[in-house]
Amino acid sequence: MKFKQIWANFAVENLERTEKFYKDLGLKLNYSGVEKSDKPKLVSFFFGESDFVIHFFEKTQLEFAMNGKVSDTQNGNEIIFSISAETVDEVNEWAEKVLIAGGKIHKEAKRQEDGFYYCVFADPDGHKFNVLLVEKGM
Repeated sequence: MKFKQIWANFAVENLERTEKFYKDLGLKLNYSGVEKSDKPKLVSFFFGESDFVIHFFEKTQLEFAMNGKVSDTQNGNEIIFSISAETVDEVNEWAEKVLIAGGKIHKEAKRQEDGFYYCVFADPDGHKFNVLLVEKGM
């Protein structure tokens, strides 16, 4: 079986807060995923050079579609996405921008115990990401 694209769907409590957070990080809105109504049920962004799409749905909308509850991301993880960085400064810049935009740092930007330079952050709804320095030979 072949498919053309894959994207992620996350549940959020507040679409306006989510839209502001990701815009403040400099991400580009995906307008094709937004409903044409007075009250959209999602906001959608492109990630990376390949334009990977993450849709952020109102929590009740995603629970309805899944016929069940979504994970409690404030107290656990359902997935963590990795964002590649080319320099230490770029990792540090992400960490600074996340804090200014209202996110939370879970691991400070530094060379971690596993030998890699990265930081781990969460958006206001608790969705986790890490920004990892991609070093030659990886």
